[in-house]
Amino acid sequence: MKKPVIAIDGYSSTGKSSISKVIADKLGIIHLDTGALYRGITWFAIQNFMNEDGYVNLQELFSSLDQIELEFRNNDNELILYLNHIDISKQIRTTEVSDNVSIVAKQKEVRDFLLQSQRTLAEKGGIIMDGRDIGTVVLPNADYKFFLTASIDERTNRRYFELAGMGIQADRDQVKQNLINRDKIDSEREIAPLKQAEDAIVIDNTELTKEETIDLILSYIQNF
Repeated sequence: MKKPVIAIDGYSSTGKSSISKVIADKLGIIHLDTGALYRGITWFAIQNFMNEDGYVNLQELFSSLDQIELEFRNNDNELILYLNHIDISKQIRTTEVSDNVSIVAKQKEVRDFLLQSQRTLAEKGGIIMDGRDIGTVVLPNADYKFFLTASIDERTNRRYFELAGMGIQADRDQVKQNLINRDKIDSEREIAPLKQAEDAIVIDNTELTKEETIDLILSYIQNF
């Protein structure tokens, strides 16, 4: 029997990636963090195409997409993102990347570049993919769709402590403002905006632990 295709969308710092990773382990399927792919392209752009005003030169990025090779490698059952054969798993979590990723991710050229590769990975089933437009655009025929949300203050705390755990210093107010800005850009962009799929199950995990959120999602996945 074909293993399920699961789409998890939602706001930043609702735990989409870490939750998806655990569910993948429990179900014996692959987890793909699509947000990491967009962060990888953003990091590449910051390294190569930042102008004097501190903004990414998008046209230069678009003309150089064919120079980008993104690959997930399995390291002790954890998928690590490599860009042109370099491990960038920590670099893509910096505040600088967070400040720029929504601008890069809303570009049609970037989304088209990544869309087909994501769909190809899901064709055989047995995958859980998280992002912002998985259930609506990337995998509209997914077997299960979930949409995660939580209060802005709770998401700020989670993001702040995530950065601290990685040894990255951050200002809590700046983290909150970054999340607010990303919510606005992601929800209002013309191409594949962040929104709940009509047939998605909404889970507000403001008051839920990570483990409780995982158990709730698993309770909906039947007949596996």
